[in-house]
Amino acid sequence: MSFESLGLAPALLRALADQGYTQPTPIQAGAIPLVLEGHDLLAAAQTGTGKTAAFALPLLQYLSTAGATQTRRPRALVLTPTRELAAQVHDNLRDYGKHLRVSSTTIFGGVGMGPQMQALRRGVDVVIATPGRLIDHMQQRSVDLSGVEVLVLDEADRMLDMGFLPAIKRILQALPKQRQTLLFSATFAEPIKALAMQFMRSPREVSVTPPNTVAPLVTHHVHPVDASRKRDLLLHVLSQDSRRQSLVFSRTKHGADKLVKFLEASGVRSAAIHGNKSQNARTRALGDFKSGRVTVLVATDIAARGIDIDQLPMVINHDLPMVAEDYVHRIGRTGRAGAEGMAVSLVSHDESGLLRDIRKLLKQEIAITDVPGFEPSTPLRLDAGAPRPVQGQRQPRPQRNGHGGNHAQNRNPANAGRANRRPRRSGGNATRPETRG
Repeated sequence: MSFESLGLAPALLRALADQGYTQPTPIQAGAIPLVLEGHDLLAAAQTGTGKTAAFALPLLQYLSTAGATQTRRPRALVLTPTRELAAQVHDNLRDYGKHLRVSSTTIFGGVGMGPQMQALRRGVDVVIATPGRLIDHMQQRSVDLSGVEVLVLDEADRMLDMGFLPAIKRILQALPKQRQTLLFSATFAEPIKALAMQFMRSPREVSVTPPNTVAPLVTHHVHPVDASRKRDLLLHVLSQDSRRQSLVFSRTKHGADKLVKFLEASGVRSAAIHGNKSQNARTRALGDFKSGRVTVLVATDIAARGIDIDQLPMVINHDLPMVAEDYVHRIGRTGRAGAEGMAVSLVSHDESGLLRDIRKLLKQEIAITDVPGFEPSTPLRLDAGAPRPVQGQRQPRPQRNGHGGNHAQNRNPANAGRANRRPRRSGGNATRPETRG
């Protein structure tokens, strides 16, 4: 199958050829014809399979052929959970639409509203936004959504998580009832699908991979370790190849910052990316990682959405995610486009239940191997009664050891990076949910 057979316009085919794309991926082949026909759509495919092009290409074709209006109101709205993903979608729209006269802009937090207001006043066809900053503009009356003909929710599973739901509902109220709605995501849990049906019209569904699957070329490794020695084991794993780029996941923003300080002090070039960083700092950290100026990027779950790096060889879970499905999203950053990848998880005894949930979700065994010199004092427990961190409850501090024990990762371990609750304040380390882009 070719892109020509999907019914795309010559200008889009030209842009795709410029990018070196000749054949559509399965999600593109399944979704593009349905979107061009005007159907609402639920589309699921694992990370790295070309979901952005699956909605961007037919969206650009519709906007370029449906007849431009004289209004300055945006005709399409793309909502994303993070600033990075918004910027990535914007870049893709510009690349695919470079031979078309379709304008777009990004609206997200962490930067001033002035330039965004100016872009909206000039008039754009497509707005790519995070929910929090878009609502800021709605309150300032600097954006008029009454002309939106197409709504896209990218990473819809996170967008419809409880933390984003009030914002999504408020935005939906400002949109015309008659519109095309497209939801693209790596996973669609049944409650999310049921909720989506409330504001979609007889949507078609496209799913090219079983739910909650990871790329087949990714190898998974679990290293048991005491919580107090996780940082030291992380440094040991990274030292096996100091030139290898690695994306490290921390459960909390505070923990991410402490990890970076530790790694930098140990001679590892690293940077952190999370919701408390300014947009300039996040852009700089991601740019330095992509260019190789830093070899380790430490991220929280929400901030990592939209990190699109070719040939990323390794993802390391310093902390396991509180929700097993988030493991799929984390690991989806490696093993992309037919490349091999490695996923390493450093797991302490109190995370045994989380590991059991992940193995159950993936329906596959994950190799569990001790690293000599880092054997845990308490082994993992993977039966039905395995312990797991309690949401909102502080975990006991590990004792300091000769390696300077890491206390941070055990404080409120379930709160940061989660968008569905406001965490309790606890010892100054509680973090706000990253719901405002």
